[in-house]
Amino acid sequence: MGLPGRMLFWIAVAFSVFQIATAAHLLDLPSQIVRALHVGFLLLLGMPLVALSRQWPAWASWLMIGCAVAGVGVALYQWVEYNDLLLRAGDPLQRDIIVGVIILVLVFLSTWILMGPALPIIAGLFLAYCLFGQHLPSPLNHRGYDFEQVIDHMAYGTEGIYGIPVYVSSTYIFLFILFGSFLERAGMIRLFTDVSLGLVGHKLGGAAKVSVISSALMGTISGSGVANVVTTGQFTIPLMKRFGYRSAFAGGVEATASMGGQLMPPVMGAVAFIMAETLGVEYVDVVKAAIIPAVLYFVSALLMVHLEAGRHGLVGVPKSELPSPMAALKKSWYLLLPLGVLVWLLFSGYTPLFAGTVGLGLTVMLILGGSIALGLGEGPLRIIFWVALGLVAAAFLQFGIKVVSLAVLVLIGWNAFSQGGRETLVICRDSLAEGARTALPVGVACAVVGIIIGTMTLTGAANTFGQYIVSIGEQSLFLSLVLTMITCIILGMGIPTIPNYIITSSIAGPALLELGVPLIVSHMFVFYFGILADLTPPVALACFAAAPIAKENGLKISMEAIKVAAAGFVIPYMAVYTPALMLQDGGPLAESIGYPLAVIYIVFKVLLAIGLWGSAVIGYAKSALSWPMRILAVVAAFSLIASLPLADEIGFVLAGLFGYLIWRQSRA
Repeated sequence: MGLPGRMLFWIAVAFSVFQIATAAHLLDLPSQIVRALHVGFLLLLGMPLVALSRQWPAWASWLMIGCAVAGVGVALYQWVEYNDLLLRAGDPLQRDIIVGVIILVLVFLSTWILMGPALPIIAGLFLAYCLFGQHLPSPLNHRGYDFEQVIDHMAYGTEGIYGIPVYVSSTYIFLFILFGSFLERAGMIRLFTDVSLGLVGHKLGGAAKVSVISSALMGTISGSGVANVVTTGQFTIPLMKRFGYRSAFAGGVEATASMGGQLMPPVMGAVAFIMAETLGVEYVDVVKAAIIPAVLYFVSALLMVHLEAGRHGLVGVPKSELPSPMAALKKSWYLLLPLGVLVWLLFSGYTPLFAGTVGLGLTVMLILGGSIALGLGEGPLRIIFWVALGLVAAAFLQFGIKVVSLAVLVLIGWNAFSQGGRETLVICRDSLAEGARTALPVGVACAVVGIIIGTMTLTGAANTFGQYIVSIGEQSLFLSLVLTMITCIILGMGIPTIPNYIITSSIAGPALLELGVPLIVSHMFVFYFGILADLTPPVALACFAAAPIAKENGLKISMEAIKVAAAGFVIPYMAVYTPALMLQDGGPLAESIGYPLAVIYIVFKVLLAIGLWGSAVIGYAKSALSWPMRILAVVAAFSLIASLPLADEIGFVLAGLFGYLIWRQSRA
């Protein structure tokens, strides 16, 4: 890879080691310094890495190196001047303003290079609003702010680029991305794929069902839907095409399932941690709200591929050619231990930071201590021994006994070197580097989104938009929801889910809350449509990521993905009118029939609506459907979704009529 590549590789490793050390409190630094150093590492690694990978000319590469060095200089300035900056908060020196301008320019530049122009342009418009918004007509204008005040607000403290998004990126997000990287290197993707193949690969439409299930499983450890597309999609899309699925449909299924992985607890594309931090609620409350909609989303995707397979007679893979799910679990069951412990800790009230640290530590123990990755272990007892030893190290660390914890970790490392040899250490080293590389776009997005949030806290811009939504909602809550949905999808054009959620929840979340939508439901509403923005044209990032694998036009894939993801467009609306769908109190249904019955009723209604919609879109239900039958299914599904008087009753009657006609048609 050459000297520059090796240097960047070891910078990535150092970045991950630094984040682990701060998460485990081996390195105790103030939060503001950790955030500054986190952004410094992002700048140091990101721009030179892009220049190297794209083989830019020498002058451009040197420019990127210069910018990277400047980014480190700003981080060190924040560290060295930490106490003095606190004392002169609100009254910056001239050199503070210069350093602030430098970091803002570098954050914009790195985001543009790593993620394209969409997000920097949006953030730039918000920054321009800070500086010049006083010249706009009422009610869009504000009172006006000095240049120094804007720079001080954005570049220092916790309201601008070092705000909550970067805090979450430097703690939870990075740690869970690293956790997923280690699990992938240890063989988790192979385990998920083998189990999915063994369970459904032989059934009708088995190839596509493998895609849905494996992407859902990958979503439990992955922080990126697009990354899911290019990892699981390399296997599932060719498999679907091989067994008769159209290229566009195969790509749409993979894009839909992979983006849906961000709805699947415990990681949820890292948005769960930002949502919990923003709302000031327990992480488990966010997961509780997400679990039923996530399952319904994937049930919908499975139904759509099943109907498509039935319509075209697409059989599964012969069972003799498939791996045994039990054999796969028997061989690699230990890989589920870290994920199981992680979920148990999260649901037991421990912080995501502690749970993620322990989960990551256990994964490292499995690779290093047990030499599992090379198959050099000596059976279950050896695995359990080293996992237990890792838990001992974590316990001593939790209680502040760092010397004992470090001694245990040294023992584990020595065992790895003596038993597993160099190869196991290489796996861990590469996982550290891969985790840091994967975290780059997420980190810089969180930094630049801080500028947008900083604008709204400084100027109160969110109130203006929020009041507009509220004024519409007083006449029609449905119209205000549609407006919010459109805003999410437009902002999501080319912007990853995390910054999209942060922006739209800051703008629309308070307005929906004022209209009576429960707090978590309002934020889940914008979260859902932030995810679906990656499936909707004209940008459709996930679909265009699937395009070269499927060898099909990205827009055609996008249109198929919208069909498969129909439930994703419906569930947020139904949750607003019936919060029981997200296990939240409130809503007339829960008040009239009780909370438990409301949950059962709304889940049944959603499943019925999904089945009707799938039959209408695919044109199949046991046999091909005529257009009048498809229209009947659409009307029945819409009636079940609509929150109108007698809509449910009409929907059930039409659904019963549809079912009766299908029964008669099948007997004819």
